[in-house]
Amino acid sequence: MAIQAPAARPANPRFSSGPCAKPPVFSLDKLSDAALGRSHRAAVGKDKLKTAIETTREILGVPADYKIGIVPASDTGAMEMAMWSLLGARKATMVAWESFGAGWVTDVVKQLKIDADVKTTDYGEIVDLATVDFDTDVVFTWNGTTSGVRVPNGDAIPATREGLTICDATSAAFAMDLPWDKLDVTTFSWQKVLGGEAAHGMIILSPRAVERLESYTPSWPLPKIFRMTKGGKLIEGIFRGETINTPSMLAVEDYLQALEWAKSVGGLTGLIARADANAKVIWDFCEAHDWIANLAIDPATASTTSVCLKFTDARIKDGAAFAKSVAKRLGDENVALDIGAYRDAPAGLRIWCGGTVETADLEALMPWLEYAFEAEIAAQ
Repeated sequence: MAIQAPAARPANPRFSSGPCAKPPVFSLDKLSDAALGRSHRAAVGKDKLKTAIETTREILGVPADYKIGIVPASDTGAMEMAMWSLLGARKATMVAWESFGAGWVTDVVKQLKIDADVKTTDYGEIVDLATVDFDTDVVFTWNGTTSGVRVPNGDAIPATREGLTICDATSAAFAMDLPWDKLDVTTFSWQKVLGGEAAHGMIILSPRAVERLESYTPSWPLPKIFRMTKGGKLIEGIFRGETINTPSMLAVEDYLQALEWAKSVGGLTGLIARADANAKVIWDFCEAHDWIANLAIDPATASTTSVCLKFTDARIKDGAAFAKSVAKRLGDENVALDIGAYRDAPAGLRIWCGGTVETADLEALMPWLEYAFEAEIAAQ
């Protein structure tokens, strides 16, 4: 008997984990006020950049004495800026549970050659933060975008720590409750949870991080786009919207519109609730079907944005080929685009559940996921 495709389809098939789906109300017409053809250093440009910074502060609840800057090269640029500028003053601890965290380990150990302890674990798990020495400088990801796991809370990070915490929060900011008192440097990018355009990063510095910047000079040369101090003092303009290099004012306008949409759905509380509801659709589906499971082993650490799945059916002959075929079938049907697992991750699927995704679209996708699974089993 032929396997029947579901009748209903997701209204928006975009479940990519980056760039992520635009906000549901997105329209190119909303970008008509972009300061195109104008200098980013003109009053109109600086005002928009400053507004982006302060609205970010408002929605995320960033303390008033923390500095927020817009920097080049997405979250990668922001993280590299932090590591190259701040590390080396004391021993470091590199904590990794997925490919991007592993990349930061490589940069620190092999490029900067800093004395560092390295703590890693398998995909689907996180390192026990209770085993980490926070009197060292600790670098970690809050949400493992490629592994589908996250830090459940900041309880393991002591308030009395001597070292700095440097947190890559690119798939967590605007979807998870970040404990600012436990984070000294936080980075993310626009193209993740709010569905903004790529190439721009955000860096958030605590007063402790600023003190380190003003009291410590690395032994290696710093490229211009990494420099946050001049003459031993923080370059304050960076944190008022006077960017180091030229930003895209079209992308800035897009981010501003995404921030306004975020406020319209209840700010951070509303965004967290949307991501939680979205992830629950997939978690419930996994509970009801014995051939698929969350890659995250402990439900307490399961990501609510980048939900990673693995196929567990014994009939599957080649796991990697099977997962790719399921993802391709769903893409060809235009019901789920770009949901294959990350290239360095275990074979499976990765479905984005951040706040810009509508819960109804995920509910419509689940029958298609079952259809694709059954069709590929039959096709083996």
